[in-house]
Amino acid sequence: MSLALTNARFHLLETVRVPIAVIGALFFPAASMLFFVVPFAGDDPVAATYATASMVTFAVMTSNLFAYGVGVAEDRAQPWDPFTRTLPAGPGPRFAGRVLAGLVMTFVSLLPVVLIAAVATEATTSPIGLLLGAGAVFVIALPFTLMGLAIGYGLPMKAALAVAQVLFFPLAFGGGLMSAPGQAPGWVEAIAPFLPTRGSVELMWAVVGDFTPDTTSIAMLTVWIAAMAALAAFAYRRDEGRRFS
Repeated sequence: MSLALTNARFHLLETVRVPIAVIGALFFPAASMLFFVVPFAGDDPVAATYATASMVTFAVMTSNLFAYGVGVAEDRAQPWDPFTRTLPAGPGPRFAGRVLAGLVMTFVSLLPVVLIAAVATEATTSPIGLLLGAGAVFVIALPFTLMGLAIGYGLPMKAALAVAQVLFFPLAFGGGLMSAPGQAPGWVEAIAPFLPTRGSVELMWAVVGDFTPDTTSIAMLTVWIAAMAALAAFAYRRDEGRRFS
């Protein structure tokens, strides 16, 4: 645990030393709230609550997809990464430290979303709902963390950046993050239950409001987590075998 915390501190310091990375993590979720939620759903308590939960899911997805997908690929190109992978501590502390640092940055990116929802919209939830929402963040971060790790370990940095950019919008729109429950276009409603974003946002809708998640969406979220875990492990072993065998 001590080594994991040391690695987490290293990754956080590395991020803070590049202020634009922190600004970017704060800006995009806040801008999404200001442009898509406040003007269109801010006056409706139910719509604003669901829209805020959607923006939370959007922030979690983008934060983890880019932090791990691009961050890991960038680290692999640096001399420090091959050195740390030869240390006797093994990959566990490095993985745990990176995930802990990613969770911290994820919650940082959510701060402006919650603040804007509180002061500029009629969104509302109970204290228990707020706590359950914070807990749900850990769950919905899993598929995108693992997806980012698979991209980061499987591709060089330029390719990883392109793949992350190509994936995030179809996942967001196709999962129904840009519309209220049951109000997306028909083709979106048809494919949404099979995407990890849909199961994630339905979980968030359920903990902050009166919404019952679809069984297919939650089942597919579990499938995505398992599939991305297997893909991330394969990408890591493939990279290790190629670079160190």
